[in-house]
Amino acid sequence: MGIIDTFEVGRQGLGVHSKRIQVAARNIANLDTPNYVRKIPVLNATEDISFAGLLNTMKEDVFGIGTIPFISGGVRFTGLVEDPTVGEKIYRPGHPDADEEGYVRMSNVNPMVDMADAVLAQRAYEASLGVMAIAKTMSTRALQIGD
Repeated sequence: MGIIDTFEVGRQGLGVHSKRIQVAARNIANLDTPNYVRKIPVLNATEDISFAGLLNTMKEDVFGIGTIPFISGGVRFTGLVEDPTVGEKIYRPGHPDADEEGYVRMSNVNPMVDMADAVLAQRAYEASLGVMAIAKTMSTRALQIGD
């Protein structure tokens, strides 16, 4: 993995975990919004890092030309899915969102879960910043070697 690849992995991490924090904040902000359905971010690896994927790469590289396979890594944000849990029904006749029986379906957001998700996303964001800082230090030191 080259230094540019390291910066790219850090950049991807910053973008993805920033979106995770935004999703958690939006969920918490809609805690008391009737009929709001909690959103869950979906993240995927940028490359196939499964055992089968590694074997396929090895088949092409190690057995073909004798090199060890290189997997660059990284993560991408692929979208949002809705939390399938059902929100609580509260009896509020006269509310604009009430059904014909007078019940309102409340949000299914659990603030403890979303606060924990936000903290995890923040820590992952900080880790991505750390990766970029280390890559910067390594590139600076590499340039100093040439002096």
